[in-house]
Amino acid sequence: MRRIEIEHITRYAYQMPVQFLPHKIYVRPREGHDIRIESSSLQITPAFSIDWQRDVFGNSVAMVHFSEGGKLLEIVSRLVVQHYADQPSQVQLAEHACAYPVHYDPIEQIDLIPYQVSVFPQDYADVGAWLQDILSTGTVKDAVSLLNRINEKIAGSIAYTVRAEPGVQSPNTTLSLGRGTCRDVATLFIEACRYCGLGSRFVSGYLVSNAAVEDLATTHAWSEVYLPGTGWWGFDSTSGQMVGGDHIAVAVHRHPEVIPPVSGRFLGPPDCAAKMDVEVHVNIL
Repeated sequence: MRRIEIEHITRYAYQMPVQFLPHKIYVRPREGHDIRIESSSLQITPAFSIDWQRDVFGNSVAMVHFSEGGKLLEIVSRLVVQHYADQPSQVQLAEHACAYPVHYDPIEQIDLIPYQVSVFPQDYADVGAWLQDILSTGTVKDAVSLLNRINEKIAGSIAYTVRAEPGVQSPNTTLSLGRGTCRDVATLFIEACRYCGLGSRFVSGYLVSNAAVEDLATTHAWSEVYLPGTGWWGFDSTSGQMVGGDHIAVAVHRHPEVIPPVSGRFLGPPDCAAKMDVEVHVNIL
């Protein structure tokens, strides 16, 4: 077990005073057998109130309401978590699920349908063409070898880049440019998995080690795939590795664009621009 301290600071500086509308914040890690929250605090400027909620995916969501306006919005999250996961281990599939293509149990299949539907259907053919060198070789014997090959191909062919713009690139854009952020390559991996009939979802969170990412001063994103008999397993397409003890999940969703750490609106003049700064400090205690 490791104790990990996380400080996540988000600042929006406006040119003139504005009125802040409700904001949605995803910063509290998903607790389970591998992650336990030892302590947490959330400090926000200006004056605020919080309604904590659980969304349909079981994520902890802070709905923040403001009683004052101002030129600065600052959100400071401080956490200490206990992380019980080791480094990635070998995935053990149920005996009936060793072969590819994977066939889900009918009871599970009903719930997995949203995770198998493409978010970028216009790129479906391009993703399929990109996968052909893997799928046409006849060497894919099980789902895990398929997933590892897709993950490694993305990490080996798509250059990591820092991009401040919100949202994600479409798979076709990422493939055409040959570069993308962690959230862009996670989206490409998810769409490739869905092309292969596998239930997959987007994960946002924190990365303890910076071995695979040039700029760690931000949050991180990866993917999870549902495998029969073993559940959701994480794949980090930035590094081409499976997810293990260096990853701390905060939120999951079937759509890669709806769980940014902070989202919300404000009322102000049309030409009132904002400057955003994000700092993330992760330390092993």
